Amino acid sequence: MAQTSSPDLLLPPSEARARSRPGHGHPWLTLIAVALGVMMVGLDATVVSVANPAIAHDLHASLSGLQWVTNAYLLSLAVSLIPAGKIADRFGRKRTFLAGVIGFAIASLAIGLSGGLGMVVFWRVVQGFAGALLQPASLAILRNTFPAEKLNAAIGIWGATVGISIAGGPIVGGLLVEHVNWESVFFLNAPLGVVALLVGLWVIRESKDEEAAGSFDLVGVALLTASLFFLVWGLIKAGEHGFGHTTPLASFAAAVVLGIAFVIAELRVKHPVLPLSLFRSVSLSAATGLIVLGFFAMFGTIFFITLYLQAVHGLSPVQSGVRMLPMTGIFIVASPIAGFLTSKFGPRLPLVLGMAFTSAAMFGLSRIGVDAPYIQLWPWFVLVGLAFGMVIVAGTEAIVGNAPAHLAGVAGGLQQTASQLGGVLGTSVLGVLLSTKVGHVLTDRLTGAGVPGPAAHQLAGQTGLVSQGVAPVPPGTPAPAAHAITTGSHLAFMDGFQTSLTVAGAVAGVAILAALLVRRGQTPVDGAAAV
Repeated sequence: MAQTSSPDLLLPPSEARARSRPGHGHPWLTLIAVALGVMMVGLDATVVSVANPAIAHDLHASLSGLQWVTNAYLLSLAVSLIPAGKIADRFGRKRTFLAGVIGFAIASLAIGLSGGLGMVVFWRVVQGFAGALLQPASLAILRNTFPAEKLNAAIGIWGATVGISIAGGPIVGGLLVEHVNWESVFFLNAPLGVVALLVGLWVIRESKDEEAAGSFDLVGVALLTASLFFLVWGLIKAGEHGFGHTTPLASFAAAVVLGIAFVIAELRVKHPVLPLSLFRSVSLSAATGLIVLGFFAMFGTIFFITLYLQAVHGLSPVQSGVRMLPMTGIFIVASPIAGFLTSKFGPRLPLVLGMAFTSAAMFGLSRIGVDAPYIQLWPWFVLVGLAFGMVIVAGTEAIVGNAPAHLAGVAGGLQQTASQLGGVLGTSVLGVLLSTKVGHVLTDRLTGAGVPGPAAHQLAGQTGLVSQGVAPVPPGTPAPAAHAITTGSHLAFMDGFQTSLTVAGAVAGVAILAALLVRRGQTPVDGAAAV
């Protein structure tokens, strides 16, 4: 009589031993491990902006040098996310996630120990690559651990974890910078990384794309990476010099040529790094476009609101972080709500609500003035926070849920890439709109505030400072003249602020149309454990 083999006997010895461990593969424990990892990235997204002034002072950094503390990380992250998702699918999501955790923690420590700006920028590049390994793998792990009916709730909690870290970042970072030093904000990632590594080693079940055996698509990786590099580089340079400058135009042309070459190569290769068949799904394609448009509006707005609170209202980083809690804090609540709505009604409803909230908030904030009391700000902050949670959770489900389970890593990388590109696009495009408007009205605003004509024309060359909300008051200026310069500069900044947010509101309105095309994911989650 033939005997039926135990499934564990067919597994590799290491995996068979792991199955005997208590908690191994448990979905909710796996979610904790994943959440600890993404918390590092969420904290880093906001504490760095708080630490920038102290970094500039201690390391004698110029404005352009300081910008590279952010841009170096952004570039390496953006160009690596989709290839990193493919690496996770091919070589193992658990292995890739833990490698990202280790790399991110080590790079964070190295940044804190750096003695010069060059080394800070170098380790920020390494940190970006590590973050790219970590983020798509975390979504892929959830996709292959939770059954379909619980996946939206898991993504909601995952999003809430990001919200907690983003909300707490400015406050925690501000306290550390003020009372310890700027290095301490990077050391903060070390204990989180150690805990995430230990918990992850114990509980996360390994999964990979068993169909991905064979040669790795190195040509596709190279072309995609180069195309995204030139695209993001062009957007960064456009934010500095304007879209008509030679550098961004040449970068965009290179991105288009390399992108076309990438598409041609992917159609011919057997195992592409980004299977173009994914985009046959109207829901996945629409959700990807919506993520870009949504982050265009939301990230650009958060950037300018920070300038408004700190430069125009004169608040400290900690004070501005506290005042933005209705925006960042409500995201913690919005994510689980979005997960519930997505589970019950599919992603379309929360995406429509999210983009409608975003559009309403942008138009509302576009009407505030220089001295707007806080009561005119926080209701719009709440709407942005609600929208952020809706878009991230429902958009992630629409992309990852409409992709085959064996391509969960690639889908996670696609979602993260769309959000990064949207954020860079929003910051650069809206920044150019703001600075252009400021340049057009600055002289008139200064003279209208009482600055003599010759002095106003001389100060008109300070558009870059005024576009950051800073009044270019020369040292030794008498108090009445300084007040007039400050008033005119802030009014000019608000003209640009209002123009940019009006455009952001219109873009969010267009994204509602994309949301109407999104449907619930139909792909079953292979191998998901019972919860």
